[in-house]
This record gives sequence, C-alpha cells and structure tokens, in this order.
Amino acid sequence: MRGLAVTIELTLLSMLCASTLAIMMAFGRSYGKQPLPFIALIYEKIFRGIPLIVIFILVYFGLAQIGILIDAFSAAIIGLALHSTAYQIQIYRSAINSIPEGQVIAAQSLGMSKLQAIRYILLPQMLRLSIPGWSNEFTIILKDTSIAIAIGVVELMRQGRYVIVREPSVALYILLVVALIYFIFVFTINRGLSYLEKRYHISGLEITKAR
Repeated sequence: MRGLAVTIELTLLSMLCASTLAIMMAFGRSYGKQPLPFIALIYEKIFRGIPLIVIFILVYFGLAQIGILIDAFSAAIIGLALHSTAYQIQIYRSAINSIPEGQVIAAQSLGMSKLQAIRYILLPQMLRLSIPGWSNEFTIILKDTSIAIAIGVVELMRQGRYVIVREPSVALYILLVVALIYFIFVFTINRGLSYLEKRYHISGLEITKAR
C-alpha cells in the first residue's frame, strides 16, 4: 500500500533529521558557549508551544508566500522534524545530565579536548540512555504523520480517505483497518525498541530530568 510506504518514509526521514538536530542542540545547551544555549532554549520553547498542524501550514503555505516552493512531502518532513526536535532536546539533555561530570574531567586530564570527550565518552552513553525516550518519540512521530493530510500528503490516513470517498458504505471498515495498521506497526516497533533498551542498558545510570 502506497499510503503505508509514505507514512514509513515520513517517519524515518523526519526522525533522522530531528534526532541529528536535537543531539547538536542538546550538547549546545549543556556544553556550548553563549549564544548557543540561549538559541537552543528559545527554539525549544517556541516549537513546543506551536501545534504541529500550524507548523505544517506555516512551512507549506508560508514559505510559498515568500517565493520558496516545496512539495507537500518535503514540507511534512520539515514540519515533523522541527516539532520533534524541540521534544528530543529534552530527551538527550536528560541523558547527558545522567552521566557523571567527572567523566569529562577525567577524559580531559588524559589529554582529550572537550569535543573529543563529548564524541568518545559522552555521546555513546547518551545514545544508549536515550533509547526509552527516543522510542516513545518515534511512535509519536509515526502517529503524527496522519496530520500531514492537512497539506495534501497521501499517507496512510489520506489513502484510506480516498477509498472512503469512492465507497462511503465501507467508511467504518476502512477506518478500522487504518487504525489496525497503525497499531500493528507501533506495537512491532515498540517491541523492537524495547529489546534495544534492554540490550544496551547501562547499569548504574538512570535518566535525570533535564533542567
């Protein structure tokens, strides 16, 4: 089903973009020099406070008003990534806060620069500690792809709507099938990510809420 393929593509691409940006901003907030922490904080506050559908409309229709034309699929990826980044920053910062600061000091005493300490000491541990929060955000993005119907993306929900328009009598059946597909997909992903969480759990370190 093409709609399901589009949903998967939206989820994976937007999650990749959001995770990359969020990791950089999380380290920027924790270890960067001003104005990096301030910029990351403002970004987080703004995009956590704007509904996703509004972000979609701003990206797709707003950019067109200033002469920047992008297709609906790309707009959906950008919108999902911008929105998710604001939440993932907190996930990664919580993981960073859970790692003893003494590890960075010890790494620097051995001759590592701060950047090297972040890359080789903090980053691997942070990624492992972030798996529970990241897996939750992954399923949220997966379900949020259905909102992309607002800007015309033919994802799973819109594909179902096309069928309903042609055959109104089977509307309830189609909606149930769409819901079942989402459930199966989310359930399968959650099981896989739960395995990764147990596989890469770091004994003795617990997530600390980011300040």
